[in-house]
Amino acid sequence: MAAGTEHDEQTGAPPPGPDASAAPVGPDPDPSPGRRPRGRVASVVSVFGELLITAGLVLGLFVVYSLWWTNVLADREATKQGNEVRDHWAQGGGTGTTGDGEPAVFDPKDGIGFLHVPAMHNGEVLVKKGTETKSLNNGIAGYYTDPVKSALPWDKKGNFTLAAHRDGHGAKFHNIHKIEVGDPVVFETKDTWYVYKVYKELPKTSKFNVNVLLPIPKESGKTKAGRYLTLTTCTPIYTSDYRYVVWAELVRTEKVDKNRTPPPELR
Repeated sequence: MAAGTEHDEQTGAPPPGPDASAAPVGPDPDPSPGRRPRGRVASVVSVFGELLITAGLVLGLFVVYSLWWTNVLADREATKQGNEVRDHWAQGGGTGTTGDGEPAVFDPKDGIGFLHVPAMHNGEVLVKKGTETKSLNNGIAGYYTDPVKSALPWDKKGNFTLAAHRDGHGAKFHNIHKIEVGDPVVFETKDTWYVYKVYKELPKTSKFNVNVLLPIPKESGKTKAGRYLTLTTCTPIYTSDYRYVVWAELVRTEKVDKNRTPPPELR
């Protein structure tokens, strides 16, 4: 859940050099008594100024890379992987569920479905197993396997816990702060729409607070087992010092029809 860091780098102009138009063509055999030839200090200052300008350019390019170009690359990869999942579904493969809600075919490497959060205005987000940085850098969300194992949407009880980057590498949870209590969150699998409703937000907590991932997220006010969903990402923006958490609870499911018509919450 790491993110890039924004810096405001400003550098001064290098010290002005001698006016070339006023410089003599030949050597000055008799400099005035108060005049000193250019010395080492002036040379060092000039070189230092050039180094500052170069450093500013390098840092500026790094910011552009971290906060823009990595998004471009991640979005491309996420689109590619998402299309592969949908193609796999269309051919009869992928993750589905039986009438009992159990997975009929389960291959976490393929991606288990797509997260839709209208309030974040980020389109669909492919969800795959694991929250390792290498995986999240592909512009996806991952469900936790450690330190607390995530439940999956079709499980009868548990907490479906997800993480994604907030800045850089797709920044799929960049607008998590725009989610409000009562907003819908929808998870799409091959054959089912899982519709959740947000009931609690935690704008700031320690990145070591694993209690937010528990099957019964007591910090959200729940005391009984249910079918919960938890979104986590870094905060404040452009840092990874703390975690932002959103909790939702399943309110209903809908079967996917032959046209994959979205539920009303996504229309």
